[in-house]
Amino acid sequence: MAERSFAKEVQKLKLGAGEEFTGEGILAITKALLQCGVGYVGGYQGAPISHLMDVLADAQEILGELGVHFEASASEATATAMLAASVHYPIRGAATFKSTVGTNVASDALANLASGGVTGGALIIVGEDYGEGSSIMQERSHAFAMKSQVWLLDPRPNLPSIVAAVEHGFELSEASNTPVMMQVRIRCCHVHGSFTAKDNRRPSMTVADALENPRRDTQRIVLPPASFLHEKEKISKRLPAAIDYVRRHGLNETFGGEAKIGIICQGGMYNGVVRALQRLGLADLYGETEVPLHVLNVVYPLVEDDLVAFCEDKDAVLVVEEGQPDYIQQALGAMLYKAGATAKLEGKGLLPMAGEYTGDAMLAGIGGFLRRHAAGLLAPEIRAPNLPAPPIYDDLIQTLPARPPGFCVGCPERPIFAATKLAEKELGKHHIASDIGCHLFSIMPPFELGATTMGYGLGPASASAFNSPEAKRRSISFVGDGGFWHNGLTSSIGNAVFNKNDGVIVVVDNYYSAATGGQDILSSRASNRTKSTKHPITDAIRGMGVKWVRHIDRTYDVGRMRETLKEALTTEEQGPKVIVASSECMLNRQRREAPLKKKAAAEGQRMVKTKFGVDEDVCTGDHACMRLSGCPSLTVKHLDDPLRDDPVASIDENCVGCGNCGEVADAAVLCPSFYQADVVSNPGGWDRFLYRIRQRVIGFLQARRERRRLTFGAVEA
Repeated sequence: MAERSFAKEVQKLKLGAGEEFTGEGILAITKALLQCGVGYVGGYQGAPISHLMDVLADAQEILGELGVHFEASASEATATAMLAASVHYPIRGAATFKSTVGTNVASDALANLASGGVTGGALIIVGEDYGEGSSIMQERSHAFAMKSQVWLLDPRPNLPSIVAAVEHGFELSEASNTPVMMQVRIRCCHVHGSFTAKDNRRPSMTVADALENPRRDTQRIVLPPASFLHEKEKISKRLPAAIDYVRRHGLNETFGGEAKIGIICQGGMYNGVVRALQRLGLADLYGETEVPLHVLNVVYPLVEDDLVAFCEDKDAVLVVEEGQPDYIQQALGAMLYKAGATAKLEGKGLLPMAGEYTGDAMLAGIGGFLRRHAAGLLAPEIRAPNLPAPPIYDDLIQTLPARPPGFCVGCPERPIFAATKLAEKELGKHHIASDIGCHLFSIMPPFELGATTMGYGLGPASASAFNSPEAKRRSISFVGDGGFWHNGLTSSIGNAVFNKNDGVIVVVDNYYSAATGGQDILSSRASNRTKSTKHPITDAIRGMGVKWVRHIDRTYDVGRMRETLKEALTTEEQGPKVIVASSECMLNRQRREAPLKKKAAAEGQRMVKTKFGVDEDVCTGDHACMRLSGCPSLTVKHLDDPLRDDPVASIDENCVGCGNCGEVADAAVLCPSFYQADVVSNPGGWDRFLYRIRQRVIGFLQARRERRRLTFGAVEA
């Protein structure tokens, strides 16, 4: 069950020639693929292109009508390996995944694909996830393009440019027999706009046609001596062919006036550059600018003649290149030096050395460049060296509490880590290896568990060095169900079995690839019309040779979870101990159940909604429950009672009734202040009768307590 459905939007993919297509970037990319006659598409979800995979999944009927094969691949390596179909056959193929973590995973397949080269166009659409809002380490896709000698497109963030990049990407790939990468940042994926559509094209050769007419060419297989010839071919034939195509079709664009300074930027940075120039009074709303711009929609390979020509009559040129290392600036510097150019080259230094180029960073960097080299272009109030001081705002850090990432309300993974904390309370601290996924939030307060994370599905593998026969304590490692099927089954579980690892592995099973948007995986419990699901993780683990396997089918049972962990950490049995902890992702469960409950309530059906609360009279205010929960709906509340100084625990209206707070309190032998209340909609006669009985009993008890209460009255003089 994906984060959202695109079932309505994908109908736009049927638009024909001359019709106006409106929507966001990911839909435009999909439409462009169909217009280009793509034969097959594969990919793996991950921000910022998760929705592209969701669009493709929802469009499978349309794809099928055109003879296009689509697969939700097991990993990024699987998706890239699919492009092998374009090596011998004139079939256009596309793969998509998150970069750079996905490109890391895909690098083996990518290197082999790039070595042998392709016959049909091969396009890899990577979601560039760089900047402060990124969920991954800070790296760029650019290095992979240069390493494997594949060409890298970086289109301007508007729909016509995105569609053109897809079209030219396939043609460039075929013209140079080389795979092509196209990077799209989050603003590019979700930018809205329009373009004039073309008719969808059925592939000239489908994968079914290829199977009927198998081909092979030994020279395309990566095996010595062919692999050495591939390397020579990349430089002697493919690179010149790519540069020639880029130049002939004008893929890089030049805008602006005749000023003696200029800006060279990545295509993806264009909107930010123009916006900064607009704020400096040098561009209008439509991108007309007084400053010459050379926009690199192809950032690798660079066309040396065009770049040198752009810089030839300039006194100074600014390179706007997001991220480190500054590949483009270094390459341009070498070109200008070789050509004897005199233009002053600026870039990193005026602009941040690393980090996302936000609007403020662009404004400061481009403004600084213009004040240094072309102050006469700026209005006096902008050019003045003594600009008015910026307004002073209250430091938000002092006024707003920190909001670290954490589990959703009712998340079934929270009790797993509460149980881990309770087990460590009895057995002492253990080395804990974390993994990629929602469960990585366990490293944050209140749990503060986990020492490392090495990659998707590699949590248990990253603890393998601690498999020492001299150790008196076992390591604990976590892996999610998404990571388990992506890479963990072989790299972590298989590795642990093969090396007789004695550690404890916890597989956090929430039924989906939840962290990437809730897509179905092999072990999902839901029926999927086009995929095979309901394959138990425990069967796969036992199939790998693990003997000690425990399955907890309700993670909210904190007591059982704690005891199972203690058993795994103390058993005499040798070899890997694997606990599969299963409960459905609460976010996906709410998405699935909420519409059904709303419909049922509207039809007058009886509905029960469970809520939990805290009895203020019983709560002692020590807040131990929060130190083992961290649920956003569990907070504190100040009472009006002058005899109660400390705030008591309180559960707000966001509670989804998972019961974790009460389970934790019980397992940790805390206070009995939690209570459960069932809110009944459309109650029947029996519900109303029970309600009246309860109200009378409660009223009687309240009255009796009131009669026994000690009171103080006024004394007459």
